[in-house]
Amino acid sequence: MNEPVLKLDLPGIKKVRSGKVREVFDLGDSFLLVASDRISAFDVIMPNGIPRKGEVLTQVSHFWFEKFSTLVPNHLLAKANDPLPKNLQPYAALLARRSMIVKKAKPLAIECIVRGYLSGSGWKEYKKSQTVCGLKLPAGLTESAELPAPIFTPSTKAEAGHDENISFEEACKIVGKDVATAARDLSLIIYKAGRDYARQRGIIIADTKFEFGHHDGKLILIDEVLTPDSSRFWPADQYSPGKGQPSFDKQFVRDYLETLSWDKTPPGPKLPDDVVAKTSAKYLDAYERLTGKKL
Repeated sequence: MNEPVLKLDLPGIKKVRSGKVREVFDLGDSFLLVASDRISAFDVIMPNGIPRKGEVLTQVSHFWFEKFSTLVPNHLLAKANDPLPKNLQPYAALLARRSMIVKKAKPLAIECIVRGYLSGSGWKEYKKSQTVCGLKLPAGLTESAELPAPIFTPSTKAEAGHDENISFEEACKIVGKDVATAARDLSLIIYKAGRDYARQRGIIIADTKFEFGHHDGKLILIDEVLTPDSSRFWPADQYSPGKGQPSFDKQFVRDYLETLSWDKTPPGPKLPDDVVAKTSAKYLDAYERLTGKKL
């Protein structure tokens, strides 16, 4: 199996940010986003990564950005197979399939989350109050049930620790009513289009997170789109409401970690080889199902 890429430095290219998974470099008039193979769970980065995960995240995003380009403008400046600029050519092998050259957008201060099914923190809240992010839902729904219609449930962006679920009204206070409304409407349109397409390919997209930003006065789609990291992907042929679902995403890693006596604070435990191999296979399977191609 390929060695996972955990650390990314490009001598001579200025790094501006290092996230849980992505590194952001400044190219002057654009940013270079590079997805590593790091994996985080419960907001803790694990010491070992998942081979090829960064490639899957990047190529799945490229796929959706292109597919949705008529629905919403996005931050891509180069397509998946475009040659790298001259100053990045020395790093071509490292950047292959895991990098995006993008516009310098100003991200919104909210996360745009759409839920089509009742899972995760939404299910926990529903059990207590029959609501998700304050939105009243019908009685009698079970875990993993499909909602009557997808719902927009924004959250704050935490620099450290967990994002907090907020109401749409609070989102309006943070970014302004017009921007919050536009982000909500676009999020629901993209989610529904992605959900319907993925369902034909054997994947249920239970929920997802979108990021938007402003560029030249326009709201555009940025970051990653409908990947196994930003979404809950379930195999449609195994879907069975009333319980948690098997998945294509890092839920597999979370489930393993839940069997340990780890307190969910750094440092994270080393993932066993079989968990790493199975997780890598799940990411690659998701890519192949969605795109119909091998990576």
